[in-house]
Amino acid sequence: MPHLDHAGASLFYTLEGPDSAPVLIFSNALGTDHTMWAPQAEALRGQFRILRYDTRGHGRSTLPPGPFTVAGLGGDVLALMDALGIREAAFCGLSMGGLTGMWLGVNAPRRFTRLVLANTAARISTAASWNTRIDGALRGGMAPLVAASVQRWFTPAFASAAGAGLDGLRAVLAGLDARGYAANCAALRDADLREAVGAIPVPVLVIAGSADLSTPPAAGRALADAIPGARYVELEAAHLSSFEQPARFTDALRDFLGAEARPRGDAGRHQEAVSVSG
Repeated sequence: MPHLDHAGASLFYTLEGPDSAPVLIFSNALGTDHTMWAPQAEALRGQFRILRYDTRGHGRSTLPPGPFTVAGLGGDVLALMDALGIREAAFCGLSMGGLTGMWLGVNAPRRFTRLVLANTAARISTAASWNTRIDGALRGGMAPLVAASVQRWFTPAFASAAGAGLDGLRAVLAGLDARGYAANCAALRDADLREAVGAIPVPVLVIAGSADLSTPPAAGRALADAIPGARYVELEAAHLSSFEQPARFTDALRDFLGAEARPRGDAGRHQEAVSVSG
């Protein structure tokens, strides 16, 4: 499996779809990996060249030495784009991935045609709650966090009906290195983009879940209000709305990206599953 070294971590990614299609990048939520976007990748790979990756410390991506911030997460995306010859792309991130997208919209807007910020906020939760989660992961490992995370990710009715269909997500979370999970929690704890997001010049769609307790609809509306011209869509779902309402989430993407789904000659040329160290 090829790797690209960047900032001391090895980032796994997959790139699929027509060479001439516009690029769409998906960024995963805390505690998940690139597979959370499987429904969207399956539905959109004919229209887009889809780049999915595992955030550092998640899935098949390794953890760099020392602490990092959301700027490091954003830098990983830019490193991937540079390595693959991707001049510009649309970006879709959920929760932690959404904060990464905000940082990119503020700091590298010329690289992105459109941003989709799902189930996220410019400031997520409180320092005290993040510290509690960090302490729990480092002391007890990941297994005790699985049930509580699934309760946050999905509505009770969906989780009950899905049953074993959520086993893949549970396995990804349980298999994470607690140090990687904790390091990303610390990056989220320290991220506050409330003053910065008003400067994002890129077209933005904010997606929220009506039953999301982690980043409630009010937080999504506040984010959309803070970004000039941003659109807002609310789905009947909890935190992982892309997984709970895959068809409606994908329809919202299609509607927003619209003209982006045209063949274009400057997209990346690779089609492979790779790892980047970042």
